[in-house]
Amino acid sequence: MAKVRILLADDHAILRSGLTMLIQSHANYEVVLQASDAEEAIIKARAQQIDVAIVDISMPGGGGVTLTEDLVQLYPGIRVIALTMHDDPAYLKAVLSAGAAGFVVKRSADTRLLDAIETVLDGQVYIDPAMGSGVIRGLLDPQPVAESDEGKGLESLSMREKEVLVLLAHGYTNREAAERLGLSMRSVETYRSRMAEKLGFTNRVDLVRYALEAGLLKTTEAP
Repeated sequence: MAKVRILLADDHAILRSGLTMLIQSHANYEVVLQASDAEEAIIKARAQQIDVAIVDISMPGGGGVTLTEDLVQLYPGIRVIALTMHDDPAYLKAVLSAGAAGFVVKRSADTRLLDAIETVLDGQVYIDPAMGSGVIRGLLDPQPVAESDEGKGLESLSMREKEVLVLLAHGYTNREAAERLGLSMRSVETYRSRMAEKLGFTNRVDLVRYALEAGLLKTTEAP
């Protein structure tokens, strides 16, 4: 029986090494490609057939959501598993909308990733139990994001606020966003606070949901 050919895309080399050992502990699974960003992943994926792709949502080079869409277009039969440190329902909605078949939280990958691979290969959808029933209910029955009188959409945001919004929606922390934009962390926190006031955000779930509905998370690369 031919082995299942797996692409592993994550920007942390140590994590890739550990996950590769875990995956290949299964006699029928083989990690044939590794990539540190989305651009490298899609270039390598074009070179040979892939059965399963395990993709970090918050990778550089366009992000895991965009990469998922590209892989599904390249290989209609591929099974993509999103790997993430975020257990926000908006991320789950984003990757499933992009065509992913699985969602695994990194903190439980050592015990659940092999189950996820087996499940998606059987044609089913795998959602990490670490998400919790409350989170899943929040995904299925989301509360609308409130809008303040100061602004009702992207037109109310400055260019810098939009840049911060896209980075945070792609999973970057305040510190990572500051480093990427060449700003102080206090500046990023200020921009984030202004966005929250203008758009009615109360938490990261609201922020990501807004970015998803505005088309920013699926179609916009991190600046």
